[in-house]
Amino acid sequence: MMSLHPELATVGRKLHVGVILMGGRGASTTEILDVAPVDMIYSLSKNFIDTFPGDLFSPHYRAQAPDIEVHWVTEAGKAAPSRLTSNITLLPTDSFETCPRLDIVLIGANNMGYTPNEAELAFVRKSFEECVAFLTICGGVFVPMVAGLLEGRTATGPRMMLGELRKLSPKTNWVEKRWARDGKLWTSGTLLNGTDLMSTFCHAVWEDLGDPSLVAYQAQLASWPKRDVDYKDEPWEVDLA
Repeated sequence: MMSLHPELATVGRKLHVGVILMGGRGASTTEILDVAPVDMIYSLSKNFIDTFPGDLFSPHYRAQAPDIEVHWVTEAGKAAPSRLTSNITLLPTDSFETCPRLDIVLIGANNMGYTPNEAELAFVRKSFEECVAFLTICGGVFVPMVAGLLEGRTATGPRMMLGELRKLSPKTNWVEKRWARDGKLWTSGTLLNGTDLMSTFCHAVWEDLGDPSLVAYQAQLASWPKRDVDYKDEPWEVDLA
């Protein structure tokens, strides 16, 4: 398999992965299941692999592990904690001003009714322009939609909200899939469809680095999901028009 983002697979420096959280001054709550799949990327990193004994990850696999740093980014940064669901409080690592250029961006859903402010939208647009891969999970797709980044692109979102999304952004080609890719843009369905997206993304980027590859080995160790992208295993009768 040829890497879909070869600049991520072969870059000879640290990769910067950023989880951008809305409402960094306590105005919004992010769904933890939406942003948790970032750990699937981190599980391939040197920092993570080096915590295991040598008999679990051979030198062949360790040589493939990329150098990765994960940033948790809000408007306020370390000046104010962020809220996640299940009563989690998180202290961000970076503000919009201190965050380095991001190679991979991830955005999850915030609570219903929250509208990103102009500073947040400006940073999202900047990050989209600069990054190699921009990933949204579940309702996180609303943020780049509001930022005007989805017009003329193919995207997906939570199945029960596709009808609304088609009305809100009629110039976007909305598809009913667990995940969709359009260039650097990766979008997913609801909640744990983010693991389907992330599994596909990690394989697409790093699978050709070795034979066998670290990503294939890690996916087997951790039982990463292998579900049908078109929901053929999960039919339902909800009107998505």
